[in-house]
Amino acid sequence: MKGIEISKAYFEEYGKPMLETDFSEALPYLCVGLVGSGSECFGFDDEVSRDHDFEPGFCIFIPGEDVLDRRTEFLLERAYAKLPKEFMGLKRGLVSPVGGRRNGVIRISDFYTDKLGHPDGELSVQDWLTLPDSFLFEATDGEIFFDNYGEFTKIRNKIKECPEDIRLKKLAGNLLVMAQSGQYNFGRCLSHGETGAAQLAVFEFVRAAIKTVFLINRKYMPYYKWSFRAMRDLELFSTFSDSFEYLMTSENSAENAETKSMVIEDIASLIIGYLIENNMTKAVCGDLEKHAYSVNDMISDPNIRNLNIFSAV
Repeated sequence: MKGIEISKAYFEEYGKPMLETDFSEALPYLCVGLVGSGSECFGFDDEVSRDHDFEPGFCIFIPGEDVLDRRTEFLLERAYAKLPKEFMGLKRGLVSPVGGRRNGVIRISDFYTDKLGHPDGELSVQDWLTLPDSFLFEATDGEIFFDNYGEFTKIRNKIKECPEDIRLKKLAGNLLVMAQSGQYNFGRCLSHGETGAAQLAVFEFVRAAIKTVFLINRKYMPYYKWSFRAMRDLELFSTFSDSFEYLMTSENSAENAETKSMVIEDIASLIIGYLIENNMTKAVCGDLEKHAYSVNDMISDPNIRNLNIFSAV
């Protein structure tokens, strides 16, 4: 049973009755779910995940003090702490009465400030350009069981998708990194006899290519250790994961280097084909660099378009 299913079952059996019985007046202002950090929020948890920070629990998101005062927050946290300490063979950790860890009572403004730097999800262009996608992923992952007040979901929906001009800027920058590292520097490093540097070039290519795949799918990329796991669930180019693993884990012998170069060009070709088919580039060639600048030219806002092409990488 996945962690999010355990969380929901724990809430239905113990959390919901507690809220309905003891906090009926506060209930219209509450949002409950499992959102944030941890593989259980993403649906990526397995048996290995249970060795740390894995417990039955849920988040109770509450609005500002102008709606629910500190006393109500304290009473909610104390009631949450008193819920059964074990469920389905899993034990809960200790929760402080002044704030939970990943679960428990959390102010909506505190949650979004922690993830986005802003309590209301109002992000500037600079925020969108520089905020790591993994933070946006964690702010929009998991599952909301209910949101009676609506504030949490309103902010969540506001940041659910990256603005198109920002997406194109990120895409252009990562395409250029792919061109420089994979189509150019990998072979150049090998020609110099620098096999270690060649492998660094491969890593740069793969890192940028993974970001590109998520951008094409209009999805936020999670923290790097979950990027392959998440990519396998994507609609487009999910099968690239095997090619990426091969590029990173194989040696740079003469025979392997030739194969790796072909794999890199195959990946580039498929991505270019997608860009052309979806009218995202006007370039007609196999050079990712030219397509990167063409994608950048598609940006509507001149202020974003004229920024350095790497400004969102």
